[in-house]
Amino acid sequence: MDRPYVFCHMLTSVDGKVDGPYKNQEHVQEAMQFYDQVSFTRKGPYKMQGWLTGKGTTQEKFTHYAKPQLRHFVKVPAGDYIIHTHRAMYYIALDPRGQMGWQANYIVHHQVAYVIEVLSEQATDAYKDFLRQKHIPYIICGHQSIDYQVMLEKLKNDFGIKSLMLAGGPVLNWAFIQAGLCDELSIVIAPGADGSAISQSGFVNKQASSHPVAFDLIEAKSCGGNTVWLRYKVEKGEA
Repeated sequence: MDRPYVFCHMLTSVDGKVDGPYKNQEHVQEAMQFYDQVSFTRKGPYKMQGWLTGKGTTQEKFTHYAKPQLRHFVKVPAGDYIIHTHRAMYYIALDPRGQMGWQANYIVHHQVAYVIEVLSEQATDAYKDFLRQKHIPYIICGHQSIDYQVMLEKLKNDFGIKSLMLAGGPVLNWAFIQAGLCDELSIVIAPGADGSAISQSGFVNKQASSHPVAFDLIEAKSCGGNTVWLRYKVEKGEA
């Protein structure tokens, strides 16, 4: 397999919601700690070397919707900008048009993770110059949108990433599963719910078409604090 092993790891309520007020309740904090333990502390089975979320999550949690400070009328070499290879942990940021205003080339979330920007050919030389000034590597994967297969191959071949965590949001999770690029689904079920009608479920389809997907159970485990951990192999064909 010329790409990383991709596992989708999510924390949900009993009724399958990945966000909502239930996360603020004291009785679900142990489940949230277990979720982080599986992925970020290397006590779980995955030994991940990088993690990927959607653009909205990156802007909300890490760049805080800052705009990049660009120098115009600049030229940069064609192709990818590969630096900082084989680090212990990476944060992969999807940014097709090149819009996120990073202040540093790393984030701190449980540990230091070095940023890799994933661009399309729509990103300007001015934005690529901005990333080079920040010493942020970037890979170009697709013309107008991100080609996930190309992205995964480059992450493995250029950065040595063999295990990658997919951490949403729900649209990105489903897109990877529909494309046959997710190998395993990991769900930590917290002992709570809030009945919110606007909270999102773990998967959301925004494509013109979608097909059902089957999952083979690998393990079901009680993990203390009324928390349940389910692991599934993702079937690649239609259900």
